[in-house]
Amino acid sequence: MDSILDQAVQGLANSSGTLPASTAVVETLIQAEKTAKQTKVRHVYSQLLGVWRLGFITGTKRTRQRAGVVLGAGRFLPKWVKVYLSYAQPEPSLDQGTIQNQVDLGPLQLVLTGPTQFWPKMNILAFDFTRMKVLLSGLKLYQGYIRGGQRREANFHQQSVKEQAFFTYFLVEDDCIAARGRGGGLALWVRERG
Repeated sequence: MDSILDQAVQGLANSSGTLPASTAVVETLIQAEKTAKQTKVRHVYSQLLGVWRLGFITGTKRTRQRAGVVLGAGRFLPKWVKVYLSYAQPEPSLDQGTIQNQVDLGPLQLVLTGPTQFWPKMNILAFDFTRMKVLLSGLKLYQGYIRGGQRREANFHQQSVKEQAFFTYFLVEDDCIAARGRGGGLALWVRERG
């Protein structure tokens, strides 16, 4: 792994760690993505299993030129914002499973869950958030399907990847994962447990 990414991962994993400049992280992630495409690296779903904490994101700026999507400035998430992404694969023989995205803001906890489909030839993990749970200091305020979630969940595996939200993973290590989202932004997660 590149020294900039290594420094970013170590800084995110240790609350007292020093973080590199955001621009250097963006450049390094883009280079890692190019390298993964050139070497045609292939990942498997089981490498993504576990709980990952989101540490770094970039926004995107849509341009009207032929360039398409231009990355905005990247930023590290503040330490007081905890965003966890976890994948589970109940049936190891299938490239299907579940996703959970959990956001902790003080006593408020928002948890979104839904189905996943991994496309190994493209390193794409498609997902849909179909259920939501909201807790305040451990007290459940809401739990149930969202935005027609029951129907979307039932039809998820019949959809093509073009119809789904997805991450294209280009870096999968024991201690971190990085991907480009469908909208063009980049994200870096560090392993929380798994």
